[in-house]
Amino acid sequence: MKQAIVFNADDTLLPLIQRWQGFLQKERLYSEHTLDAYLRDLAIFLQRIGKGKKIGLNDLENLSVHDFRYFLSNRAAQNISKSSIARELSTIRNFFKWLDANDIVKNAAISVIATPRQAKILPKALDVQDSFDVLEEAQKIATSDWQGLRDKAILTLLYGCGLRISEALALNVGDITAKSEILRIRGKGNKDRIVPLLPIIWQNIAAYLAECPYTPVNGEPLFLGARGERISPRILQRQMQKLRWRLGLPDNLTPHALRHSFATQLLAAGVDLRSIQQLLGHSSLMTTQRYTDVKTETLQKEYDKAHPLEKA
Repeated sequence: MKQAIVFNADDTLLPLIQRWQGFLQKERLYSEHTLDAYLRDLAIFLQRIGKGKKIGLNDLENLSVHDFRYFLSNRAAQNISKSSIARELSTIRNFFKWLDANDIVKNAAISVIATPRQAKILPKALDVQDSFDVLEEAQKIATSDWQGLRDKAILTLLYGCGLRISEALALNVGDITAKSEILRIRGKGNKDRIVPLLPIIWQNIAAYLAECPYTPVNGEPLFLGARGERISPRILQRQMQKLRWRLGLPDNLTPHALRHSFATQLLAAGVDLRSIQQLLGHSSLMTTQRYTDVKTETLQKEYDKAHPLEKA
């Protein structure tokens, strides 16, 4: 059970934190999980800069560049990861931006604080043959034939359309039919995108539906668990763990790797980054840009294996 969030704030600040929370929830449509993370980040910030006293509006207005840097160095000294510190700083910026936009507090010091540089983490992707092996083997290791067909259909969606696992499992009966040539997906931030559908995707879904022991009903969950409820992502994550062992794949491989494989293999085939961005539903091209690094890394490995000097 999560610990209750306590803000080190006085009576001038607490009502404003509640208003900001309402803004994030009702206007920005943040999920419960994201909202909880933002509130906890702000609570940590107020606790650290308070140094034993409750923080009020005047305190926030008078914070200096030194104060913000003190907070960041304090977090780093506690061995908090750079990614976590960057997220906390993003939360603080969001709060101060909201205060500024509502003419409550204006503090320019936050604008000069740089986000901690993070080590670049390349997406984990499979090559073409490993991707195909995962799809085929997933059908074989399931508890029953219909569940094997279900798992193969879901993983084909991740690999064939570049879907996130949450997007694939959110599909309902009727979202994809034999006549479907495109699929409309609602992804992160409630943003819609359209992805093309290869014939094999419907073929695999149809094969699953034909064997599924539950009667499909339009508008109800497409992919079902053993008890007839919408399947949990954890089921697919466990199956991927088994696949890693059976196929000798990297230990950090997850279902999301099939989405990465979709992107890197399209890039290798000559599809431009802007198109891949739209297919993946990235809001920023910078996010999609990571896949050029994956492609370069793969080329380097192939070059090292093939060049005559490497064999000399």
